[in-house]
Amino acid sequence: MKFARRRQDPVEVNLTPLIDVVFLLLIFFMVSTTFETRQALELTLPESVSGVDLEASPVTLVVTEQGRYRLGERELGAAELSRALADEAEQARQHGLVVEADARAVHADVVRALDQAGVLGIRQVRIATRETQATSTQAETP
Repeated sequence: MKFARRRQDPVEVNLTPLIDVVFLLLIFFMVSTTFETRQALELTLPESVSGVDLEASPVTLVVTEQGRYRLGERELGAAELSRALADEAEQARQHGLVVEADARAVHADVVRALDQAGVLGIRQVRIATRETQATSTQAETP
């Protein structure tokens, strides 16, 4: 007995819904992703209008214009900074660290000092500023 074969249609995969889903996912990820943009800023540091004098901190780190560091009475280079700051780390953890950076100091030198403080677990770091002369003159005029 011979049966008639039914004719089979060729199998096709419809890609239109798949492409739609992929585009929707692409749009979703583009909208939900936060992009980090870095911008270069020209800053003049350090001056503060609303600065408040703080009590003297036992650990003060000075960053000079030439990229040198001064911790207490010792003048240090970048290579000696981590060892010298490690010696003062316990006292800095208790009372904090004050960074006095020259206004013309290179930003990388200040960041290097802040990074070393972070590595040593010093969490209370202050950046010292000076009140501008124009502000004190304005405060005196009625």
